[in-house]
Amino acid sequence: MREHWVIPDIHGCVNTLRALIEDMIQPSKHDWLYFLGDYIDRGPSSKEVIDYIMYLQKEEYNILTLMGNHEEFLIKAYEEEMNLKSFMGIKQKNLKKKEWLFHGGKDTMKSFHLNDLKDFPLDYLDWMKNLEYYIELDNFFLVHAGFNFKLKNPFEDKDSMLWIREYEIDKEKIGNKRIIHGHVPVSLEFIDLNIKNKSYKYIDLDNGCYMTKRDGFGNLLALELNTLEYKVQYNLDL
Repeated sequence: MREHWVIPDIHGCVNTLRALIEDMIQPSKHDWLYFLGDYIDRGPSSKEVIDYIMYLQKEEYNILTLMGNHEEFLIKAYEEEMNLKSFMGIKQKNLKKKEWLFHGGKDTMKSFHLNDLKDFPLDYLDWMKNLEYYIELDNFFLVHAGFNFKLKNPFEDKDSMLWIREYEIDKEKIGNKRIIHGHVPVSLEFIDLNIKNKSYKYIDLDNGCYMTKRDGFGNLLALELNTLEYKVQYNLDL
């Protein structure tokens, strides 16, 4: 039977990701790996995380990748930086860049050895721009953050898929499937409860990989969808 593994927010922790995949999951090329976004920021190796996933893709592993809010943050900061204009010698301020840098973008710039956002390599930006917003499987919807069920069609609101934090699930709008997401860090205890209690309409897999100083956090998880078995890799980067 093919295994289907879901991996949430990595946040620049490439050694942790490699250990999770190569030592714990050990996928074959018949298995599937699904990534829930937030590959960059906060950890030390954002470039290396993307490089590693690109390597797996080139090696023809079955991989589907979602966009996270941090990828969108970077894309919008870059686009605004490229469109800045000067008036009477005074350059406009890039508020999106300022906010992105504050929320972990500085670590990403350091990982890419950049001082100027305008120099961000276009092949990485193109990779991020082509990420999916959600994945529909037989029994699950995978998404970075969640859906806006206030709309008749929750799949129209891409912003909510990246940013929403609290929402009431209308299972009829998603065919009675369970939602698996990241985005909001929760404790290992809560994740275990999410997975084992089938009455929960969602599973939040984000254990805050970068939150190594907080009890019950600081790990990267992978959930296998057939068995609902999960692997826990403690942070090797921070």
